[in-house]
Amino acid sequence: MAPSAVQVLDGATGTELSRRGLDVSSSLFSARAVLEAPHIIEAIHREYLEAGVDAITTATFRTHRRSLAKAGLGERAADVTREAVELALKARDAVNADARVLGSVGPLEDCYHPQAAPRDDICAYEHGEMISTLLDSGVDGVLLETIGTMREAAAAASQAEQLATGRWSMSFIAVEGDSPGTLLDGESLVDLLPSLHDAQYVGVNCIAAPSMGEQVRLLRTLLPEHVGIMAFANVSRREDDGTWLETDAADPQRYAEYAKTWVDNGATLIGGCCGTTPQTIRVLVESFNR
Repeated sequence: MAPSAVQVLDGATGTELSRRGLDVSSSLFSARAVLEAPHIIEAIHREYLEAGVDAITTATFRTHRRSLAKAGLGERAADVTREAVELALKARDAVNADARVLGSVGPLEDCYHPQAAPRDDICAYEHGEMISTLLDSGVDGVLLETIGTMREAAAAASQAEQLATGRWSMSFIAVEGDSPGTLLDGESLVDLLPSLHDAQYVGVNCIAAPSMGEQVRLLRTLLPEHVGIMAFANVSRREDDGTWLETDAADPQRYAEYAKTWVDNGATLIGGCCGTTPQTIRVLVESFNR
């Protein structure tokens, strides 16, 4: 994918699985469906591809060895990751062979508890293991997403640059409010940007759609032109007590209107995070006359 042209990524997997009746409440999250309902994972991939996306992400957000170990399945991590990649490749080949498959790499611990991230050396080792497995399984690139702590981001980026040179991207979860570029751990994303110049895309995800524009604007101002900007937002806003409040972005047409402002601010890869559906992405694709 070339950063010079707007590309469309797929939407949510975890909340889409929940919408279809699967339990994603455990630490396994979407990984549980890879084990118990792979046909539904494949169907979701196909629906996003049929909506016209340029790339889909694998259901590997929680297939790190660390995540699976919490369910006593740590030794199956590589196999489960490979199975998830195979589902994505199968769907891609059936619907649109030109689409790319990006290996999703989530944070090692809970997204909303950045303080739980392990030591830097452990972050580097475990992310390196995950990235290597994804590449060996046949993904076209690696997407480190929903990263909320500076230490983990730096460790993961160093591994991605070594193992997936020129084929990796990173997206952060940021604090919503008056300080764009602030990660959940309170550190400034700005301090990390110089080390991300090898990335294809750098962006923000898992924040409410109405808050995304200012994040995109900041990144486009600070990153060199050869690095694309990505944005994929939630249709709800997470409150301080951990509950979720739906925004007007739950309407696919309204979500697409927000996305147009992200593109105006410099985004070149857009998609959807929590709460978005294949219909959201279909409208998004159509809104860009694709």
